[in-house]
Amino acid sequence: MPSAKLAADETVTTEHRVTIKGERVEYTATAGTQPVFDESGDAIAALHYTYYQREGVKDRANRPLLISFNGGPGSASVWMHIAYTGPKSLRVDDEGFPIMPYGVKDNPHSVLDVADIVFVNPVNTGYSRVLPNSKGEMPSRDQQQKMFFGVNADVKYLADWINTFVTRNERWRSPKYLIGESYGTTRVSGLALELQNRQWMYFNGVILVSPTDIGINRDGPVKAANRLPYFAAAAWYHKALPEDLQSLDLLELLPQVEEYTLDTYLPALAKGHMLSDAEKREVAEQVARYSGLDADVIMQTNLDVETRFFWKELLRDRGQTIGRLDSRYLGIDRADVGESPDYNAELTSWLHSFTPAINYYMREVLNYKTDVKYNMFGSVHPWDRSNDRTGHQLGEAMRANPYLHVLTQSGYFDGATNYFDAKFNHWHIDPSGKMRDRFSFKGYRSGHMMYLRAEDLRQSNDDLREFILNTLPKVGEPAKYEGQQ
Repeated sequence: MPSAKLAADETVTTEHRVTIKGERVEYTATAGTQPVFDESGDAIAALHYTYYQREGVKDRANRPLLISFNGGPGSASVWMHIAYTGPKSLRVDDEGFPIMPYGVKDNPHSVLDVADIVFVNPVNTGYSRVLPNSKGEMPSRDQQQKMFFGVNADVKYLADWINTFVTRNERWRSPKYLIGESYGTTRVSGLALELQNRQWMYFNGVILVSPTDIGINRDGPVKAANRLPYFAAAAWYHKALPEDLQSLDLLELLPQVEEYTLDTYLPALAKGHMLSDAEKREVAEQVARYSGLDADVIMQTNLDVETRFFWKELLRDRGQTIGRLDSRYLGIDRADVGESPDYNAELTSWLHSFTPAINYYMREVLNYKTDVKYNMFGSVHPWDRSNDRTGHQLGEAMRANPYLHVLTQSGYFDGATNYFDAKFNHWHIDPSGKMRDRFSFKGYRSGHMMYLRAEDLRQSNDDLREFILNTLPKVGEPAKYEGQQ
């Protein structure tokens, strides 16, 4: 009898080739499911994954393994899979806008030349699903939340799953890297310590793509002040700044905005009504210059401009809104009045192209056939966000593992997880500064998914490739701190 149910443990492997940086790379793609096991050894969920291995590699002990997650929470691994690091990239124009017919093309910038990659879909994303118990009964929604749908539950079961995957595929000796995008950065930050402390699996690198706050507190004045550099970037892109600022290159403009944010804007916000009217007006005028908004409007917000209001206000006089995850994208609302846009202009554009592409690719290229629906966004809510210490856990993992390095990649026009917050993460993962040479930051002239823009697809992969190669220890180099005998 036909059934749209996912097999708990099955794979299909296909052979392919791609040219990366002028070199022909032959590889296998294994698409399939692997169970999540409970403490009794019973399968409680089936996670769908796609595993790419370069062919002709004689010694996989020295071959890096990149374990990739997207975010949400509740988002499939589709975004980075078929648009960033994998051997196929999305068929879009050079700025990332959808074109028909939808589909994928070879990715000449993929890091598959230097690392094998596995893309993992957490429970209820992609094809991954919760499984019934031995009696055929599904766990209740409350039980599922405790098992899978929360910051710490997510990290725990995924660490177990990774252990099984690494063991099955004989990758224990390989240098290993975790990469996550958006909420995936929360996930991989927590996984770094969970895998190290509970699975005794150590990593060479963690890559944070468009990171969230990863449990690092920045409420109040810090949260408000940190938005300003992003406001300046978005306003610069849309040519909404005063002429003297608009004439600067973006990377000439942003350092002065960052300096003003830390030295003046943040203290002013902290003072609240202690500011005199003249001081408040002076700050409003400068924030207006950097944000492209009117100083009177900023005064009306008490100097604290919400991002949703900024997306609606910046181009209100042009009758347009700007995107949340990528503020290069434009939208139009039913009415120009209001405090926030009617919809996210960038997300509707992305879903145009990603949804048909991944369904075509899995079935017709990778030969993975199922009647289970591919969930671009799955049912994982309410998500338990309590006790999120993932950024601090990443710092703890780094301190205990001298091999572990962190790369952050951010788009300057990302209004959801802004680039200045990402820098702030670095400063507070390691407040002592003793590990500052193990952090690196790369910014791009695009948004949340910087790799959708052709130039940034090339550059972001080059930056990732360089990070991987530079964090592989030299032959015989021990994992220890200087001064240790």
